[in-house]
Amino acid sequence: MDRKSGVLMHISSLPSKYGIGSFGDEAYKFVDFLSEAHQTYWQILPLSQTGYGDSPYQSVSAFAGNPYFIDLEYLEKDGLLKKEDYVDVDWEFNGRINYGALYNKRYPILRLACRRFIEKGDFKDFEKFEKENEWLEDYALFQTIKEKLNYASLIDWPKEYKEKDPEAISSLKKEYEDTYDFWRVVQYLFTKQWFELKKYANSKGIKIIGDCPLYVSSDSCDVFSDPSLFLVDEELVPKKVAGCPPDGFAADGQLWGNPIYDWDHHLDTDYAWWIKRLKHLCSIYDYVRIDHFRGLSAYYTIDYGATTAKDGKWVRGPGKALVKAIREHVGSNIIAEDLGYMDDDVKDLLAYSTYPGMGVLEFGFDSRDSNGNDNIPYNLKKNQIAYVGTHDNQTVMGWTKELSPEALDFCKEYIGYRDGDDFNWVMIRQLMATVCDTAIVQAQDLLGLDENARMNAPSTVGRNWQWMAEDGCFTENIKERLRELTHVYGRA
Repeated sequence: MDRKSGVLMHISSLPSKYGIGSFGDEAYKFVDFLSEAHQTYWQILPLSQTGYGDSPYQSVSAFAGNPYFIDLEYLEKDGLLKKEDYVDVDWEFNGRINYGALYNKRYPILRLACRRFIEKGDFKDFEKFEKENEWLEDYALFQTIKEKLNYASLIDWPKEYKEKDPEAISSLKKEYEDTYDFWRVVQYLFTKQWFELKKYANSKGIKIIGDCPLYVSSDSCDVFSDPSLFLVDEELVPKKVAGCPPDGFAADGQLWGNPIYDWDHHLDTDYAWWIKRLKHLCSIYDYVRIDHFRGLSAYYTIDYGATTAKDGKWVRGPGKALVKAIREHVGSNIIAEDLGYMDDDVKDLLAYSTYPGMGVLEFGFDSRDSNGNDNIPYNLKKNQIAYVGTHDNQTVMGWTKELSPEALDFCKEYIGYRDGDDFNWVMIRQLMATVCDTAIVQAQDLLGLDENARMNAPSTVGRNWQWMAEDGCFTENIKERLRELTHVYGRA
């Protein structure tokens, strides 16, 4: 990666009149903003369909996209909706995304659009999409069974569905034909709109950095489709679950609850599922960030049913064998999220991979972080992606309120802050000045927003993933300031 810069802004956070950001006009406007600010990258979070807790990192599928991102106005342009179908819906938006309202009100509208698509009978492109995406069958089955069973968790399903009994599945498809068709068609509409947006971004010189969560949800079609990939029992209950140990930010650690991979099985299959997954992601993004990369070196396991992550243990991961397979079959457009506890083995694996790692300025100035010294600007490296903060961090203006007075004073002195300066912009300047090949600014920090705009606070549920930008917030002034710094520090 050459010396360039970009902005982290998830699709859900784009301005919208319809409850959540989408692949519509505001996405195209944001691409124009990036292009005119002479940026190179648009980084987003996983496009995955969200489940419990609304997290894109706890998806019902490693392959399927989030139907909420399908733009309703564009469906109207395609003749699949009428304006009266959606324009007067109350999305119960009160400054934050209301996922409950989206769940109850968005899907009936999308079902209407999909029904009209089927009635039109023009299936040529859809059939091509179906052939190219073999995961679609199990995804649609999983979602259909979910509906039939009133959204019961996978572990509570009857045996005939867990084991995909042919007679039970055939009967299900007949009884719930409309539902089964909907879940297939809605993914086609998602993919169609996304690739049109990506094509536009690429035409403007903007490359998309996407995200690959290391783990999948225990209640997912991935476990349903092939349980042998995971350490689960005959009832599909996880034997162990994922998380990370206690640190300065989470005294009890983080209990994610994802099933652990059966890495011996993955080795026996030459990591076929991982290759398939990453090839898919590389087809929809220009670069793929592997979240929690350190879990490939060693991963933290916790007993199923534990209430905290305190008593877990580290287990050796697939390491260089998986990285070698990715390199041979996928390519090199990979970024490693190497934050958190980094021992010599992780550092060695990162060096072996040659993937760029990450550096976070907030960690560098925060005395609560044991790895802070690695993130102080003078210790950052060329082959890194530098951030002021990521989606898991506090916004930089919120962060100033959390720092100890001593840490804040040191930070201000280091970055050259003086009374009257815009603190967020002085930090962005420091970011752009780093030796790192790539610098990524979180959108909230461009806007100088406080803690109320934080995207995610790890180990909490209830207020995450809800921030949405206001209409017209990316002003000419912000564009010009970002463009100026981009040129000053040789990133244009």
